[in-house]
Amino acid sequence: MHIELKRINNAVHFEASNSEGNTINFDGSPEIGGEGKGVRPMQSLLMALGGCSGIDVVLILQKQKQTITDFRMGIDGEREQGVDPALWKDIHVVYHLAGQIDPGKAIRAVQLSMDKYCSVAKTLEVAATITWSVLLNGEKIS
Repeated sequence: MHIELKRINNAVHFEASNSEGNTINFDGSPEIGGEGKGVRPMQSLLMALGGCSGIDVVLILQKQKQTITDFRMGIDGEREQGVDPALWKDIHVVYHLAGQIDPGKAIRAVQLSMDKYCSVAKTLEVAATITWSVLLNGEKIS
């Protein structure tokens, strides 16, 4: 895997691209000269966790012939205070699923993702405690 990163302005705005040409913009906080033109790098870690686990959950449920009509996630993270680097210490992921999905299969899909398949979760859990909950058709099931 190869990623290219190039500086876009005279401050701290960067564009990263992969070998397929997909891009993401990064920028720092205003306190360090950022201009709000991209995602902060630490935010991208939470986004990557969502993307990684979301792909897992969809694939697992599809293999189990479950019908997903809507899927979104909310991810909240808390970083260490007063230290540099300030790592993620607590992360909570809420899976919002809708459709004709067996509740046990939904919970199992999330467990498999977070405990076995999601490389981003396994990377982040070295420093952070990751918890999760599942809402199915608006009802909390875990």
